[in-house]
Amino acid sequence: MALIKSWAVNVWGISMGRKYFGTDGVRGKVGELPITPEFVMRLGFAAGEVLTHRTHLPKGERPAVLIGKDTRISGYMLEAALEAGFSAAGIDVMLCGPLPTPAIAYLTRALRLQAGVVISASHNPYPDNGIKFFSASGNKLPDAVESDIEARLDAPMGCRPSAELGRARRIEDAAGRYVEFCKSTFPSALDLRGLKIVVDCAHGAAYHIAPHVFHELGADVVSIGVSPDGFNINDQFGATAPKSLQAAVKANKADLGIALDGDADRLLMVDRNGRLFDGDQLLYVVARHRHAKRRIKGVVGTLMSNLALERALEKQGIRFARAKVGDRYVLEMLATRGWELGGENSGHIICLDKHTTGDGIVAALQVLTAVRESGRTLGELAGELVLYPQVLINVKVSRGVDLQKNARVQKAKAAVEKRLGSKGRVLLRPSGTEPVLRVMVEGEDRAAVTKAASEIATVVKAEAARLV
Repeated sequence: MALIKSWAVNVWGISMGRKYFGTDGVRGKVGELPITPEFVMRLGFAAGEVLTHRTHLPKGERPAVLIGKDTRISGYMLEAALEAGFSAAGIDVMLCGPLPTPAIAYLTRALRLQAGVVISASHNPYPDNGIKFFSASGNKLPDAVESDIEARLDAPMGCRPSAELGRARRIEDAAGRYVEFCKSTFPSALDLRGLKIVVDCAHGAAYHIAPHVFHELGADVVSIGVSPDGFNINDQFGATAPKSLQAAVKANKADLGIALDGDADRLLMVDRNGRLFDGDQLLYVVARHRHAKRRIKGVVGTLMSNLALERALEKQGIRFARAKVGDRYVLEMLATRGWELGGENSGHIICLDKHTTGDGIVAALQVLTAVRESGRTLGELAGELVLYPQVLINVKVSRGVDLQKNARVQKAKAAVEKRLGSKGRVLLRPSGTEPVLRVMVEGEDRAAVTKAASEIATVVKAEAARLV
């Protein structure tokens, strides 16, 4: 799986070689390029043209794509634009309405289609939206295909003769198919009877999916964040706003809570006491449980994965590797190493033996497998991993200025690393979406970590001001 570069000119003003595609498709604010109906129609046409030339089907058969979306109001407009673009290119379109991103990956593969397209901006607020593609195998498109689509976007849009236009139809049983797929990733000998679970769907794409999955496996389900109106996705509910879930778990005296984000590829969980567990802790639960049953080769995290996770896995004899931040890079490293389990502290958890991409519902079922088979509570299992304090300071810098290699900044970083020794680590990382340098320090002692982060951030601010 190839790396995807970012925009041609990102917010830092640095040329990155890509004009439209970022690390997770095309994304932006609705009404501003590239998220306009005109551009999205052209994108559909360009993608359709590329698929036509790259697909070898029996004579008379047209390539077909699946289009899904989350619950943003702009999804209606963008869905129609994409459909028009694909149809003009002679591509048949299957529409399934609001469905989680991982559902589109699964259904594209299950229906033997040539591609899947998701209209979603994931955990972002409703004014944003995006387009991301999956290949016929349920994986994100390789670099070469995205490059071909970008190249075709620079040419004028055309239209096939009427006899060659693509057709469109709705898949009425898409949600049911995906519910059954999710259930199939949970051991058939187990059930969730006796568990009361609060499921928070962030008013997003899983609102009519996730509650059914856990209910049909036997759980007593309390659903929140399941009333999308086009404007409330990720608003005070879901994985980006877990306080609603924590309160609901306590109020309903539930055994645990599950929070998904707007497109349901991200997961956080809460125990019966309202204690929140992030992606690192949930990844640890799955990894340790699997390793005890059958030794796993290793786990992939990211540069932001907590140091405590790395050390806890190593104590269990599990190898750990860090990829760049982004589930795409976790997937790439898993494929390269031949491993099956990875994730991010933000809640993307990837189980390649269950699905081709990160899936919040499937990941939750893997955690619940550990709960059921161990006979222990979520709090007992996830609470074993005590995360190190992590302090993150965002320092504004001028566009185009790279302070990571600045001599004074490097000196400050080296001094902190020497002082922390093996009890902590330092990470300097430019933001991919805004002109800031992220200064992250973590370690065993919160006071030491806070002081160290402040020291480095002070030097970064001074250098940023000096270089203006």
